[in-house]
Amino acid sequence: MSPAADSVIDAQIRQACRQLHLPTIASRASALSAEALRQGESHLSFLAAVLEAELEDRSERRRHRRIAEAHFPRLKRLEDFRFDEAPRIPAARVRELATLGFVDRAEPVIFVGESGTGKSHLAIGLGIAACMQHRRVRFVTTAGLVNELREARDDRSLSRLVARYARIEVLVLDELAYVPLSPADAELLFQVLDERSELSSLITTTNLPFGEWTKIFPEPRLCKAVVDRLTFNAHIIETGTESWRFKKTLERHQGAARSGGAKEAAR
Repeated sequence: MSPAADSVIDAQIRQACRQLHLPTIASRASALSAEALRQGESHLSFLAAVLEAELEDRSERRRHRRIAEAHFPRLKRLEDFRFDEAPRIPAARVRELATLGFVDRAEPVIFVGESGTGKSHLAIGLGIAACMQHRRVRFVTTAGLVNELREARDDRSLSRLVARYARIEVLVLDELAYVPLSPADAELLFQVLDERSELSSLITTTNLPFGEWTKIFPEPRLCKAVVDRLTFNAHIIETGTESWRFKKTLERHQGAARSGGAKEAAR
């Protein structure tokens, strides 16, 4: 077939792919066709190859879209977490959670520990793992969610917002119990937690043990209701009290100081 005829066919394929929303086939059809000819493959094998390429790219685009829609403040994957530097954290349990069986069972995950012990990294890592399996994920801090709920209440759209959060498969709620809530704010937050309870998964980070949550939820009955819903069938992982983030910062400064001292001594 002449180059001119190939050009016409390529243009026809691209036009059809635009209408059918098949961008990968449009961009790779020629290369895959040439490869199929070199390998002596059948027409059906070539068709299977281009369709597989389209599906793979579409799946990858969907993963990226899920991650973008989740609004993670930063991308921290479980593969990047240094379990060897945080020996109190049960690495096997976290890796088992990454298989996302807890999402299918609508079970909560709670990371409890001091600041700098890896809670948010692990929570975001599980959220990204869920996105990679095409789950609908949303990351939000407790303060950010409460602000959204307040605005929705004032706009008389609270029920719609609560329903939207209820439809999310995995909600990552960061920094729960960091800031005391007013009774009204606590009631707003409870609506979201109650709507999701036993229906969708929640990943939470907190720096307070459950016995101290009355500092955050001052009304005892509401506090008990929140704890009951968050801990029922929950996977509770303690990350410890020693900040490995501070430890690494201190090590860097000490290393820089030693390096500076060595240079000064060499002069």
